[in-house]
Amino acid sequence: MGDITYIHTQEGWLYLAVVIDLFSRQVVGWSMAEHMRAKLVNDALLMALWKRKPDKGLLWHTDRGSQYASESHRALLKQHSIHQSMSRKGNCRDNAVSESFFHTLKTGLVHHQAYQNRDEAKKAIFEYIEVFYNRERLHSANGYWPPIDYELQCKAA
Repeated sequence: MGDITYIHTQEGWLYLAVVIDLFSRQVVGWSMAEHMRAKLVNDALLMALWKRKPDKGLLWHTDRGSQYASESHRALLKQHSIHQSMSRKGNCRDNAVSESFFHTLKTGLVHHQAYQNRDEAKKAIFEYIEVFYNRERLHSANGYWPPIDYELQCKAA
């Protein structure tokens, strides 16, 4: 599942695109930039593809944002044999997992900070995703296991 949010800094907006594995809730791809062009979401998806190396036929769900409907994004999906699924028009519940992640990120980190610039925000968000969220934060959907531990537990079973 993919989506975009924005973070305020004194330098201007920082945009964050994420790719979340619905099985474990792990953020497996992410990208941050000062723009919301298709490259933002393409870079996040490429990170996830590099990390996971999924089989052909992966289902990729996003909202109907122009970045996800762009020619370059559709070409990337075709290149990797990924099937695209988009939210129904006006139905934010279709992206509930990513919206929940963004809420957690903002209430747990972003709203407690006044970032002077984008680099400061990028460093904090990187640490939040890679150190805290994926490795330490307990998820009720995972039986209260962090995403990485949940995946390891399921592989061992």
